[in-house]
Amino acid sequence: MNDIIRKTAREVVDLLRRGEVSPLELVKTLEEHVAEADAEVNALPIRFFDNARQQAEAMMKNHPDPKNRGLLAGLPVAVKDYNDVAGQRTTFGSPIYADSVAEESDAMVRVLEGNGAIAYAKSNVPEFAGGHTYNPLFGPSRNPWDLGRSVGGSSGGAAACLASGSAWLATGNDLGGSLRTPAGFNGIVGIRPTAGRVPRRTPAVPFDTLWVEGPMARNVADAALMLDAMIGYDEHDPLTRQERPTSFVASLDSYDAPARVAYSPDLGFLPVEETVRRITRDSLAHFTAMGSEVVDGTPDFGGAYDAFQILRAHLIATMHASTLERHRELIKPDIVWNIEKGLAQTTADLQWAERVRGALVHRVLDFFDDHDVLVVPSAPLPPFPVEWTSPQEIDGTELATYIDWIAITFCISLTGCPVVALPSGLDQDGLPIGVQLVGRPGSEARLLSYAQRFEQRVEIANRLPLAPRGVAGAIR
Repeated sequence: MNDIIRKTAREVVDLLRRGEVSPLELVKTLEEHVAEADAEVNALPIRFFDNARQQAEAMMKNHPDPKNRGLLAGLPVAVKDYNDVAGQRTTFGSPIYADSVAEESDAMVRVLEGNGAIAYAKSNVPEFAGGHTYNPLFGPSRNPWDLGRSVGGSSGGAAACLASGSAWLATGNDLGGSLRTPAGFNGIVGIRPTAGRVPRRTPAVPFDTLWVEGPMARNVADAALMLDAMIGYDEHDPLTRQERPTSFVASLDSYDAPARVAYSPDLGFLPVEETVRRITRDSLAHFTAMGSEVVDGTPDFGGAYDAFQILRAHLIATMHASTLERHRELIKPDIVWNIEKGLAQTTADLQWAERVRGALVHRVLDFFDDHDVLVVPSAPLPPFPVEWTSPQEIDGTELATYIDWIAITFCISLTGCPVVALPSGLDQDGLPIGVQLVGRPGSEARLLSYAQRFEQRVEIANRLPLAPRGVAGAIR
């Protein structure tokens, strides 16, 4: 393996700025690595290295001084297949859009390109949405820690290409846990930012705050760099702002350890496997070693499960009802169910869900008056067999819908709080188990500082496979 694949994104950007490596050389290196590593992982099914080479050559010609090539200085970046890259396919993992080619890059991708990113591939996704990355176009992505396991979803391809060394940085987005679940399953870092930090792709529902774009990386500091490069304003996304926050990379060492850390294994009501409870609880010793007071506690999430299901179904139906009318036979049953649920809901259902969400937001803000951070598992079970469509039960509790198993992330989506998801340990099979660090809205800089301190003690970032390992053991 080329040694540069093992370097962090910040190290590679530093080499780019010093002129010790060129964007063109990085594209070539990635192309060689992806051809080998992704043959089994299947994280990057849409590749356009020829176009990436052209962009690299143009950047080097138009900006001969490498210090003038933007924040990322020509670093290749993988883009999720829910986002548009000019001239490339955006399939959403669906046969309906198998040959759909974007005329221009969407707002988030344009911001990245303006900051010196070079897109070279699209990462695999579930069909339209979901917590497990497989689709009828490209099949499943496989976990680099164990090819027999799921990568999570919907940013599963993005997480897997990072863990297998096929990307230094990747884009993700998150409605109910799409950044956070894959981060936990693949041992990498994902950030669900406060709504409005990162512009979205001409959102069909512009004032929706459940769906956000965010960065994914192999470690916290790289994720902070990616977030710096993603933040921007777009007039088609009214939640975005023209004012820029202070650099998140520059702020990483600006905060002391959290004074008071709250931990909940289950938000007070959700089924969670004992392995996950044990590993995440044991990881709190890292905060205690920093001098933090660690307590058991969580805001009251009463009603959150049903409220999210209602609001999500409403959003899915708003976005995809017309697609259902035209292409019902080409849409997987889980998505058909979700759209129809949204269409069947009443005004009273939506009013109730909005009231529940509003009350939860206020309780959470009050909770953060006495706690610096809330720590919660990023998934209720370890990475499951890749052949499953979704878990059917957790810790003896049967699940009713295809997204029930990600309730531990989607309930937190309702709060509007930023979240840093990162690994907390490995289970008995050597598979990553992750946590969510949740903070009050707008507190990304502080959260990232806490996350970096935690990461340095957990020491999993430097143990990523960076190449597929094969099946690590019998599938459970």
